[in-house]
This record gives sequence, structure tokens and C-alpha cells, in this order.
Amino acid sequence: MPPVIEFKNFTYKYRTQTKPTLKNINLTINKGEKVLVIGSSGSGKSTLAKCINALIPSSFSGTIEGSLTVCDLNPAQEGIFSMSKHVGTVLQDTDGQFIGLTVAEDIAFALENDNVPLDEMHERVYEAATTVNVESLLQSVPGALSGGQKQRVSLAGILVDDVEIFLFDEPLANLDPAAGKKIIALIDEINKTKQKTIIIIEHRLEDVLYRDVDRIIVMENGEIAADMSAGKLLCTDLLSKKGIREPLYISALKYAGCTLKPEDKPEHIETMNIVPYRENLLAWFKKIDKVAGTQNNETVLELKNVSFRYEENLPLTVRNVSFSIKKGEMISIVGTNGAGKSTIASLICGFCVQSEGQILLDGHDITKMSIKERGEKIGFVLQNQNQMISKSIIFDEVALGLKVRKVPKDVIKERVEKILKTCGIYPYRNWPVSAVSFGQKKRVTIASILVMNPEILILDEPTAGQDYAHYTEIMEFLRKLNRELGITIIMITHDMHLMLEYTDRAIVISDGQVLADGKSTDILTDEAITKAASLKKTSLYDLAIKCGIERPSELADSFIHYERKNKSNSEES
Repeated sequence: MPPVIEFKNFTYKYRTQTKPTLKNINLTINKGEKVLVIGSSGSGKSTLAKCINALIPSSFSGTIEGSLTVCDLNPAQEGIFSMSKHVGTVLQDTDGQFIGLTVAEDIAFALENDNVPLDEMHERVYEAATTVNVESLLQSVPGALSGGQKQRVSLAGILVDDVEIFLFDEPLANLDPAAGKKIIALIDEINKTKQKTIIIIEHRLEDVLYRDVDRIIVMENGEIAADMSAGKLLCTDLLSKKGIREPLYISALKYAGCTLKPEDKPEHIETMNIVPYRENLLAWFKKIDKVAGTQNNETVLELKNVSFRYEENLPLTVRNVSFSIKKGEMISIVGTNGAGKSTIASLICGFCVQSEGQILLDGHDITKMSIKERGEKIGFVLQNQNQMISKSIIFDEVALGLKVRKVPKDVIKERVEKILKTCGIYPYRNWPVSAVSFGQKKRVTIASILVMNPEILILDEPTAGQDYAHYTEIMEFLRKLNRELGITIIMITHDMHLMLEYTDRAIVISDGQVLADGKSTDILTDEAITKAASLKKTSLYDLAIKCGIERPSELADSFIHYERKNKSNSEES
């Protein structure tokens, strides 16, 4: 296959920086290949993508050395409009990509710019919408769609223009597990049936490997640290050294002392040959202590038969929901997009008022409490960080809540700087919020709530868009906050790794109701629950089954206990 993208000794330095962000890149991507680009935040992944679609240097000026050709063109000379005919980009933040008032208008945007005749335009829009299964949504408002639907509409918008290269920037960041699997399957189908070249930039390696990729490119400090097949890469220790999370079943096998071989196809647990590793894994599994956690019996928050609808003529969004949360718990609320998770959080915080039932805080009904009164005890980090930000500078945004409460300036400075360091954004404290990445902006909003020292902290998708290093940094801080200060933490999440690793208990919401309430390891090793709630069962389940372990949840328990113990030992040392 001929190359469609070719970097030769390519170096790029942003105008505002003293050192290059990309250094001596030599990379060839052939027509029809599907390539995954991974690396920690700041490794150069997004800059590489901006060079391909001509955002660099068109929108981000700087110095280029070496050469880059995309579809036999020089993006720096062609500009964004010309390259958009060859490279279609699906952004991480799909809301920032919509232009039309309806889905149909949005998909048709490129065709309208090209003065395509109306009949042909209708036909091509419907064909693209049908390919991504959004033909029934053509008259819908893009902003009202679910995360998965928005991704599909964005994808249709580049399909309609028949580009050669599809570039995806964090396509899974805001999707529930089931929607994520469908998007990965859809990308794979487009790659195979239309022979399009696919480039995926994503932190969630295990989820992307739900379908085969031709190569994985590992970026580090602006350089290519590795370029190899998924099977070969998973057999090395490169991922852990570069701060990238391995698939859980791979980590478990390595913890058990197994030396993996590419010929056993480790890139997919479903098809991997486990036989050579089975004895090692079983021996490791049997010797791990399974320590039961202690539980505080004091209830801090309780929902009793809570129901809610947004308008009288609409069906109930939340239906007869009852659960209680103990003081000091760290718990997940999980379920598919639109299941009612965020609505439940809004009811707890007072943004909405339930039509039936009670919400009790420390045993007292809080229905008549104002949002401000509830906010003194309950902090809420929204899923869409753009809805929370009201100041232009990061320091000012994090300090806002303290300033409103007239906290002394020296105390504000001390508390804000401490939180900024914890959340990994201290170096950017004087930057405009608009100048930082999606993931960094998320950390700004988390910091703005943490600085208030709430008793209960609710986080809606706290790790979306985070690389593994920053994910771990924030989650370990939240665990420390939970453990040492006794703050109750509720996380609404699509991240099954987070659910397993950090919350012993999870509440599963499906169609506005509580479908399950129990141990996270039990839930993610239960095929019936994961299927009904559009969750993704953990790969540790498949590993346990293939190794003949009768209760797969016990392997998951052992794995989590082992990881927590290792992290505790690392902190102490």
C-alpha cells in the first residue's frame, strides 16, 4: 500500500515555547492502515494530529523543520480548508464541532460549502447518516443527543465529504462502555469496508483493542518511543514504563510472573492462548490475601422512593430510586448514557426537585434546602466543564468559591496553590482556561470544588480525557481525601477501571431505576447485569473463565487488592 502520511526528520516548535514539541519524527502511515497513537499528556500526540490536518501552522504558528506530506500534499502550504478535503477530524469535545441547527444541517455543512445540488445533498446526507445509524435523528438538535450519538453525527459529517483519512481525537472520552464498543466497531467497519486510513488518539488502550489495529505508535516527550504491532507491544514492559495503562488481563498475567509471547495473541483476551500461563496465574491467585474492607454503618445520604420528570407531559427520568450511602464511602454510580445518573446527582444537589420521595442528608429531609445551603456540604463537579467555568484565568477560577465566601487572601493563595499542585496544574495557574487541553480543563473544575473542603463530593466523569498518570494522581488524591478526612465521594462514571480499582461498591442505574447495588467486582463479572445496563464486563472475568476459576469476581478482588497494596507500598517508599 502506498503511504498517505509521511513525516521525514520532522520537528515542530510552537511560537510561544522555547523547546520543540515534536522532535525528529520519522513516520510513514500507509493507505488503509488503522493506527493507534498513545502516550501521556504532553507527549506530542495532539500536536502530531494538528500537523496532519493543517491546524499547525494555520491556527498555531511555529517553526517547522523537515518535511510532511499528507495525500501527496504539504499541509503547511495547503491550509485547513484544502486539507479538510482529505483529512476528516472528529474532536474529543464534539459540542465544539457542531454548526447546524439540526443533525441533517450539520452533516450537510461541507456539501453546502461546495454548492452540491440539493437532491444530491439529501441523498449523500441520508447515506452517511445511515452508515453510522443516525438516520432517525436527522431532525434532532445535535446538542440534545447522547455522547455516543454526537460521536456518530460528527463521524457522518466527515463521511459525507468522502475524505481519505479519518482522524479521531479521544473518541471514547465521554462515552459509556457500550457506546464506546459500538463506536470502535463502527470505526473498524469503515476501515474495512471503505478502505479508509484511520488514526486514533486515545488513552483507553484496552477499549480501542476491542477491534484490531495494524500498529500502535507510542509517543513520549515529542518523540516516537515505539512503533509496533499490538501483540508485540503488550509483551514488553514499555507501556508501564511510559505511564500507559495496560489491559487488566495483561497486568494480571504479568503480576503472576508470566512472560508473554506475541504468538499467543495477547491483544485479545477472547482469542488469547492462555494455556502456557494458566498455572502461574492460578498459583499467584491462590497466595494473595483477600482482605475484606471495613464499613462505617452511619448513613450520610439516603434516597427514598425518589421519582422525577423534567416536564409534566414527559415520562419519568428517575423512577422510584432508593439507596443509601454510608459516611466515608467511596462509591460509583454507573449506567449507560441517558440512564438517569446525572439527573440523580442534580436532585441531590438541588438543581432539580424530585416529584416524589425524600432525600435525606444526615437523617434530615433536604427538599426545602436551597442550592447554596446544600452546596455548603455537597460539592458537585459537572461532566461538562464548560458549564462550570466563569473566570478566564485558572487561579481565579479555582479561587472563586473562596473569594465569594470572603476568605482572607493569604489563605486563598495557600489553599488554591496546594490544590493546583495536587491536581497537576500548578504550572498553568496564570494561564487562560481556554488555552489548556480538555483534560486539563477538567482538572481545573475538580480543583475549584476540592478547594472548598466539602463533606460529600459528587464527581460526574472525573477522569474523562485523562491519561493514566493524571488519572492515577487525581484518583489517589481523592482516595487520600476519602481515607484521611472521611469525605464521602460519589463518582458518576463510564470508566470501568475506575469503578473496579477505586470503589468497592457500585450502584447501577438503568432506565431511571436501580438495577443493581453491590460489590463492583461482582457487578462487572455478572454478564446479565453488564448486558442489561450497557456496561462492559471486565477482562478479568474472561481471564478467570479461561483459567477455570469458578468465581470470576474472586480473581477481580485479588487483582484489585494486589494493585492497592502495591500503590500503598510505593507511596510509603
